[in-house]
Formats: sequence, structure tokens, C-alpha cells
Amino acid sequence: MTIKVLYIEDNDQNFYLVNYIMSAKGYSTVRAHDGREGIDLAAREMPDLILLDIQLPVMDGYTTAQELRKIAKVRSIPIVALTSYAMAGDREKALAAGCNGYIEKPINPKTFTEEISQFIPADSPRGADG
Repeated sequence: MTIKVLYIEDNDQNFYLVNYIMSAKGYSTVRAHDGREGIDLAAREMPDLILLDIQLPVMDGYTTAQELRKIAKVRSIPIVALTSYAMAGDREKALAAGCNGYIEKPINPKTFTEEISQFIPADSPRGADG
């Protein structure tokens, strides 16, 4: 089995880059275009990891993370904020909303999978070694 990642991202270019990197490493990526769709997909797909943009239509990433944490069956899925928000306090705000990690955009394609692998649960199909 492969690691399944849900990426909640409204920007096509950002999604395609991350999807390309993830596919090259053997990960499977499912996309949601907004927070509400992301919540629905998380409950249905049960991914190993959720990557979450903060600036989203319909529902921002902070609210999306808070709502995901209210759903018992997805509560334990790690959420990593993947965002261009890089002002003082943004990391803390993402973590307070329920994210387990925070990565600033633009991402570094050479180190991205290493960065996210620390959030993949050891009992996932490929474990924390990604």
C-alpha cells in the first residue's frame, strides 16, 4: 500500500508541484479545492496525512483544521499547514487551530518529502521513513 495524502489547495500550480513530488516518491495524492470539500474528503478517504493551505475559499485553513479535529475518525490524522502565510504568529495560529506542523511556501522540492515524512504515522503503510 502507498501513503495517501489529502492536499487541500485551491491553487492549481501549487497542487501540481506537490502532486508531482509526492508521486515521484510513491505517495498517492487526493485533492480538495476548499475547506468544506477537504473535510468531506478526509472523512471519506481517511488519508495518512493532510496538507492544508491556509488561504482557501469557502472556509479558511484555520477553520478547516478546527473542524477536522471535531470529527472522531479523522481526529488523529496529522495535519500540516502548507502556506505562504509567514508572518510572526502564523505558525502558532496554525498549530493552535489543530495543525501538527507548518511548512512555508514556496516549498523546496529537494527536501519537501523529508519535511512531511516526520508527520506520517509509523503504522502507515510506508511508516515514518516515507
